[in-house]
Amino acid sequence: MGKFGVSTVLTAAALTCVFAMPAWSGEKGKHEGNVADLVKEAKITIDQAIKTALEKVSGMPVEAQLEKKLGKTVWEVEIVGSDGKVTEVHIDAGTGQVLDMKKKKE
Repeated sequence: MGKFGVSTVLTAAALTCVFAMPAWSGEKGKHEGNVADLVKEAKITIDQAIKTALEKVSGMPVEAQLEKKLGKTVWEVEIVGSDGKVTEVHIDAGTGQVLDMKKKKE
């Protein structure tokens, strides 16, 4: 992949998603602050969040973004498994603890 590795490309793509999208709560349509505030609250990096998610679900990470869910700042990492299904892994951005995992509906 040339002088840029897969990790660099994934990180760049994920950061694009993070900074291009507003921070939204778990409730549709309810805005809860801006990305800069979420970044200040996050203690773990996007790379650490992706690594943690891959320890729980094998596959290719395709998206990672910071969100506010249930009053917590959370990394949501989406991973496509070998079966082609997408799993969302929610990681507490303050502690790095996996909060939950769920298969996305088609």
